[in-house]
Amino acid sequence: MIRFLLRAGFWLTIVVLFLPADPAQREGSRAQVGTMEALGVAQAALEDAARFCARRPEACETGAQAFQTFGQKAQHGAKMLYEFLSDKFGNDHTASTNSEPRLRKSFEHPGRDTLTPADVVPRWNGPEPKQAPLPPRRPAA
Repeated sequence: MIRFLLRAGFWLTIVVLFLPADPAQREGSRAQVGTMEALGVAQAALEDAARFCARRPEACETGAQAFQTFGQKAQHGAKMLYEFLSDKFGNDHTASTNSEPRLRKSFEHPGRDTLTPADVVPRWNGPEPKQAPLPPRRPAA
């Protein structure tokens, strides 16, 4: 998860570096930094960050734990958002026609996982079975 976050941050930084700057803001700035200079500085910062864990292992471990907690929170938030959007815009066509707001918590899902094994068995679609006539009863001896 940490590698994913670092990669995502890296690529987001690269994208931002190549975006054009606002001309109104560019006029007021004193020094202009070129794209290649910014990439050189970013490379030097990454090299320094790679050696940081060798210099301060306890800080690196604490940072890894913080990123792990952040990742878990982000994952939980994404799950809650997915469930919320599924409840609002999912396959439930009655939600759009219902004028009453749903008053339930995001972690409650009434109506999900309620099928019994008998509900899952498919219905018989063939011809109805015919009743065969029974032979007459024999008298008891």
